[in-house]
Amino acid sequence: MTAQETISREVVVGIEQGLHARPADLLAREARKWQSRIELVADRQRADGKSILDLLTLAAEAGTRLVVEATGPDAREAVEAIGRLFDRNFSEPNSHV
Repeated sequence: MTAQETISREVVVGIEQGLHARPADLLAREARKWQSRIELVADRQRADGKSILDLLTLAAEAGTRLVVEATGPDAREAVEAIGRLFDRNFSEPNSHV
């Protein structure tokens, strides 16, 4: 058995309302596209990135620093994709809001 690589990246919640239901839903949907196990870590609290309810338990307000951790065959791609959601504050890639 080969050791699965864990990739992590720090992100900052940039949405004024924090990580509420809509961005949590977008995040969970993105996470479910990947085979890797994806978790978000805030201080000592961990949340399953594929579970909206788990993500909401983080109660991540604007400015909260989170670590996105992925372990599995597509961990690097998963972390990059989720990082992009945070980079653009969960707005659609081509929206002019």
